[in-house]
Amino acid sequence: MNRLHWSPRSPYVRKVMVALHEKGIADQVETVRTLADPIFPPESFFPVNPLAKIPTLEREGEPVLVDSRVIIEWADQQAGGAVTLLPSDPEARLVALRDDAIGTGLIDIAMTRLIEAVLRPDDKRDERIIATCRKKANAVLDWLEAHVPNLEARPFDAGHLAIGVALCYLDFRFAADQWREGRPALAAWHQGFSERPSVIATAFRDDPRPAS
Repeated sequence: MNRLHWSPRSPYVRKVMVALHEKGIADQVETVRTLADPIFPPESFFPVNPLAKIPTLEREGEPVLVDSRVIIEWADQQAGGAVTLLPSDPEARLVALRDDAIGTGLIDIAMTRLIEAVLRPDDKRDERIIATCRKKANAVLDWLEAHVPNLEARPFDAGHLAIGVALCYLDFRFAADQWREGRPALAAWHQGFSERPSVIATAFRDDPRPAS
């Protein structure tokens, strides 16, 4: 069976898990709890993925796949599910990839902020980086608020997936920011996203960290 190096904390992993559920193949992939510390990467993981990052997909008899975008591409190639995450039409595919980049970029911003504000020792914390993360995140959220009509006008794809998971991650790690305030259209869209079975089945949670 294919093995996915996984964590219930990781938004990049959750993107893949939502994709697997949308394609109806989640039961064909074994999940393996894997530590991928951004500050102290586990060297034991380097032979599998030299980036020591998750998600990483080990496939039976095939090369290992790394990065959520690549694994979602693989998932979309598998038979099953009623959703096409990466449309074959060139322009529709570009739009899906563009929105995937926006959503994944918002995740990147949140992860940078988490590392700086929570994981880094107080005496090494840079408040400028945290302030920049807040500014960038608000710019993305405002862009998304204006972009909701485009999201609603097309079938669910990888762009919707990435944006929705990014907003879920803000709720998970930065709920006090209350990103919904002043963004009613985005809040309403995300409510619908959150009700998808694939999203309900893959909720974030903190769990004991495995040994490195």
